[in-house]
Amino acid sequence: MRILVTGSSGHLGEALVRTLQGTTHEVVGLDRKPSPFTRCVGTITDRDFLRRSMHGVDAVLHGATLHKPHVATHDRRDFVDTNVLGTLNLLEEAASGGVSAFIFTSTTSAFGRALMPPPGAPAVWVTEDVRPVPRNIYGVSKVAAEDLCELFHRLHGLACLVLRTSRFFPEPDDDPTVRAAYDDGNVKANEYLHRRVDLQDVVDAHVLALQKAPSIGFGRYIISATTPFLPEDLADLRVRAPRVVERRVPEYLEEYARRGWRMFPGIERVYVNERARRELGWRPSYDFSRIIDCLRTGEPSRSPLARAVGSKGYHDREFTGGPHPAALTPEP
Repeated sequence: MRILVTGSSGHLGEALVRTLQGTTHEVVGLDRKPSPFTRCVGTITDRDFLRRSMHGVDAVLHGATLHKPHVATHDRRDFVDTNVLGTLNLLEEAASGGVSAFIFTSTTSAFGRALMPPPGAPAVWVTEDVRPVPRNIYGVSKVAAEDLCELFHRLHGLACLVLRTSRFFPEPDDDPTVRAAYDDGNVKANEYLHRRVDLQDVVDAHVLALQKAPSIGFGRYIISATTPFLPEDLADLRVRAPRVVERRVPEYLEEYARRGWRMFPGIERVYVNERARRELGWRPSYDFSRIIDCLRTGEPSRSPLARAVGSKGYHDREFTGGPHPAALTPEP
C-alpha cells in the first residue's frame, strides 16, 4: 500500500514515516519543509502540487497543520487556509483517487471551553460525546476539518477516522505560570493522569486506524494515555487531586517525595480513551503508573521513538522570556 503522510518533517509526521518505512508499505512524506523524511516538498494549499503528490496513493495520514502556538504568530486566514482548505484539498483528491482510508490527526484542544467546568462543579469526564466549544481559531479550524471528513464519508463513502490526540510534544508548557511553578518533568508526569500520551502510542493508534477505517467508515477517537481515575473521582479530583491520585496510584508518593515533585492541587478534566481501545484495539503502553516505574528504576520515561524524534519546536525563531511568543497566554 502506498501511504501519503502529510506534515512529514514535523514531530508526528517524522515518527509515522520512521515507523512505516520499516514495513512493506511505500511511504510518501509531504511537507513544506525539506527533511530526510519528506519526499514531496510543498504545501497542501497548492492543489496542483497535491494532485501530483497523491498519484497512486492508497491511504492518507493527514497530520500537517498549524498548531495552537501559531495563534500568536499567524493570522486567522492562515489557519483557515492550512487547516481547513488544505484538508478540503486532500479530501477531494482522496475521494477522486479512490483512497481506501483517510486518517485525520485532530486534537483534544478542539473541545475548547467544554473542558472548563464552572466553579464548584466536578472535573469533566471527556469522551467523544462531549460537544466541542472551540476557544480560538486553532480549535475552530480543527473542528471544521473534522466535519469535512465526516461530510466526505457521507457523500462519497470515503473511510475517514479522526484521532483527537492529547499532548505528546516534548517542548515546555506554553503557560509561563506552569513553567515557573513546576519542573518540566514533573508537569509531564502529572499530565499522564489526564491529558498526555507518548508519541509511540500515538503512532500505534494511527497505524491501527489505517487498518480499521474501511470497516468502521467514520469515527472520532480520543488518543490519550489511559487514566487511572473513575467517574466517581471527579468531584474530589477538581479540588483535592493529590488525595485522589494517592488512592489510585499510591506508589507515586515515594518517588515524588524523593524528587521534590508535586501533584497539581486540582485537575479540571480527564480524557477518556475507552472508545479507541474498544473499537481500534489500541493498547497504549505509557500511563502514569509506567512513568512512576521508569522514574523509580532510572529507565527513560519516553519511548525510543519519542527520543529518536526529539524536540521540533513550533517556530523558526527564538522568543524573549521563553520558548513561546509572549502573546501566547492562557485564555479565560
